[in-house]
Amino acid sequence: MGNRTVLFDVHNEMGARIVPFGGWDMPLHYGSQKEEHHAVRRHAGMFDVSHMTIVDLHGERARDFLRYLLANDVARLQEQGKALYTCMLNEDGGVIDDLIVYFLGELQYRLIVNAATREKDLAWIHRQAQAFDVTIQERAELAMLAVQGPKARELAAPCIDAEWRQAALELKPFHGMEAGDFFIARTGYTGEDGWEIVMPAADAPSLWDRLVAAGVQPCGLGARDTLRLEAAMNLYGNDMDETVSPLESGLAWTVAWEPEDRDFIGRAALEKQRNDGSKRRFVGLLLEDKGVLRGHQRVVVDGIGEGEITSGGFSPTIGRSIALARLPAGNYDCAHVDIRGKLLNVRIVKTPFVRNGQIRIDV
Repeated sequence: MGNRTVLFDVHNEMGARIVPFGGWDMPLHYGSQKEEHHAVRRHAGMFDVSHMTIVDLHGERARDFLRYLLANDVARLQEQGKALYTCMLNEDGGVIDDLIVYFLGELQYRLIVNAATREKDLAWIHRQAQAFDVTIQERAELAMLAVQGPKARELAAPCIDAEWRQAALELKPFHGMEAGDFFIARTGYTGEDGWEIVMPAADAPSLWDRLVAAGVQPCGLGARDTLRLEAAMNLYGNDMDETVSPLESGLAWTVAWEPEDRDFIGRAALEKQRNDGSKRRFVGLLLEDKGVLRGHQRVVVDGIGEGEITSGGFSPTIGRSIALARLPAGNYDCAHVDIRGKLLNVRIVKTPFVRNGQIRIDV
């Protein structure tokens, strides 16, 4: 038996199929993964993401610490509530985890990291913080719901206390705000607009019920994965890990090279790789033949070499099979994928595949 969120009984009552994920027992779907996917793209869906790890940092040198710990630069966060997506690297430039950091005040920041990497993340953060005299507090007493889709904020707004409602609706993308005991952020992992709402765990069941009553579709991990794949959002452990740098994971944009004198963990290794002509490509694939692309399938680039699919599956929005893949360096736009011994045609396409409900590739 894995860990359970405060909403575990609610999921069971709603008929969810429960599966293990990152040490937690989580809902895969509530009946139809495809319907849940379409609900988020076309209307509004919600996910219990209370398994995610929330860490608050406080101290005079909290900013200095995070500028050293993270590949992106928190000095860019000048406006209270502003968020930044970044990777936390090891000395070799490999990705320990990807996370979001929020600027809550001059001395205070909030990190939201992945559930499956909780123990190693916390150990790494504590070890690196020893020279900076910062307070690190895991907020295990909090829960989090993600409400996503073109109608998500409209339907969820009445569930926010009137005192904070308008300010929440006026939040800019990748910004968060404290609203009494709640923390509301205009972020997500689906390629759609919406909120991620952090609250005391005791408040989560009533908020869930109010959102269901408002017409928001409960969704499980299955739809969350197809949505993030269509949006070309990386999944830790699939698309990157401690053996791969952000430069080979489509995440070069999360590395802040300026100012040149900022010495973050992994910088020296990344600088060596940055101008390396043999650096692997991280690309989107569209299957041109019949079949389904899956993680770890071999990709063959004629005359150049081989790579591997990191994430793949059927896209409910596009109606075709898509994938993210790490491939050899070179200038080419087509390849073959090995599916049960047959080499099928794939086309390399610019990602994201889908964003804000719109197909972004030529199908």
